[in-house]
Amino acid sequence: MSEEKKGCCCGVKTTQRAEEQKKRLVNRLKRLEGQIRGIQAMVEQDAYCNDILIQSAAVNAAINAFNKELLASHIRTCVARDIREGKDEVIDELVTTIQKLMR
Repeated sequence: MSEEKKGCCCGVKTTQRAEEQKKRLVNRLKRLEGQIRGIQAMVEQDAYCNDILIQSAAVNAAINAFNKELLASHIRTCVARDIREGKDEVIDELVTTIQKLMR
């Protein structure tokens, strides 16, 4: 659930996540980090371009899967709550975010 950080002058929002969800997201990010390191090693070892591109495509798919999971959670929790509270500006924020994800 999103909330303004207490004592912060810049109005930064935070989201409290269930430990299970946080663990799932962090595990996805750690796998992505490993994939990126693997691609880096491939470049350093002069791997064949096509092999690197295939691994890069796999990283893109993994990032998209991470984004889908996080976006779904965001809509179900933060966005739904804000709409119920009459904070309709969250809709514009969501539209902007989706547009950025679709670039």
